[in-house]
Amino acid sequence: MQQTPHNPDRRRSKTVWLLAAALGAAGAAYWLADRPGRQQESGQTGKLEPQPVSVATGQTRRGDMPIYLHGLGSVTPLQTVTLRSRVDGELVKVAFSEGRNVRQGELLAEIDPRPFQVQLEQAQGQLLRDEALLKNAELDLARYQTLLEQDSIAAQQTATQAALVKQYRGTVEIDRAQVENAKLQLAYTKISAPISGRIGLRLVDQGNMVRASDANGLAVITQMQPISVVFTLPEDQAPAAMARWRSGTALEVEAYDRAGQQKLAVGKLLAIDNQIDPATGTLKLKAIFDNPDHTLFANQFVNVKMRLDILRDAVLAPNAAIQQGAGGAYVYVVNADNTVSVRQVKTGAASGETVSIIDGLDAGQTLVVDGADRLREGAAVNIAERPAPVAAAPQP
Repeated sequence: MQQTPHNPDRRRSKTVWLLAAALGAAGAAYWLADRPGRQQESGQTGKLEPQPVSVATGQTRRGDMPIYLHGLGSVTPLQTVTLRSRVDGELVKVAFSEGRNVRQGELLAEIDPRPFQVQLEQAQGQLLRDEALLKNAELDLARYQTLLEQDSIAAQQTATQAALVKQYRGTVEIDRAQVENAKLQLAYTKISAPISGRIGLRLVDQGNMVRASDANGLAVITQMQPISVVFTLPEDQAPAAMARWRSGTALEVEAYDRAGQQKLAVGKLLAIDNQIDPATGTLKLKAIFDNPDHTLFANQFVNVKMRLDILRDAVLAPNAAIQQGAGGAYVYVVNADNTVSVRQVKTGAASGETVSIIDGLDAGQTLVVDGADRLREGAAVNIAERPAPVAAAPQP
């Protein structure tokens, strides 16, 4: 049997390959064996430590908190009068300035009085004539009665004269009424303010003919002081409002602008309606305001806050700290070591950015108010200051 000749180059290549593999295995073993040491030298342990979460915090405190009921309303004047003429004629004088305050009884406009003065003089003349006829008839009646006693005249003539006297007396009474009516019509030519308030824009200019049947009138006067606000509350808040109303306690009412930011006026509750509107499920209430600065205008929309009660010596917390979960309300309390704990709480009445805590917290505790969505029980936190509100640009 013939043997295959031995190849020295092939044996050499195999030896080199085996040597390289051995060196690679040795290097890998050394790297793996020395890795913990290198990690310790570089300060790494092989497990990433969680970074503290940046949060903003707020403090709980003890104090008094007013309890408010919130509603929507509109300003309603106690009196609004459309200034109208009660006679027909030419408007010869406008004595008021638009938009200013007027007093009750103040002269505002005048209609041409000459036609009504003539009517008065005619009525007065008619009265004088009929009074003279009455006096003459009374004198004749007196003579007839004397002659009747002497049996010198017929009784029928005396009776007829007595009836004539009564007729003239009736005519005189009619004439006197016509005189008074003419005086009244003449007085109507001067239009005075029936109430005190602010007068609006003029609707008719001087020189125009005005009539008692005109629909628009001359101007509108609105009582500004005091003024009322009619607002509504949900029907589920009606029992609490009625209970305070029946107690005789004066309920303070605050009116705010449409945005609910600027307080316009402070007044008190005046009346409560006797029924709930079934269409809206709300109860109407009326509050009265002195309105010294005329900040409330008729038909103005306002947000209303009615102070129902004051919660005394309560634990108060920022409303932003309250979280809601499956188990109810809870907060994140910041511990002394800058970790957080989950605390179940029972909340009470709220007002603006503050809520009262019935159970679960005490005064002086630090709560997370911003950044709570990234927290869990025992998480480390880094307390950051809350950003200051941006100041409004000054108005030119």
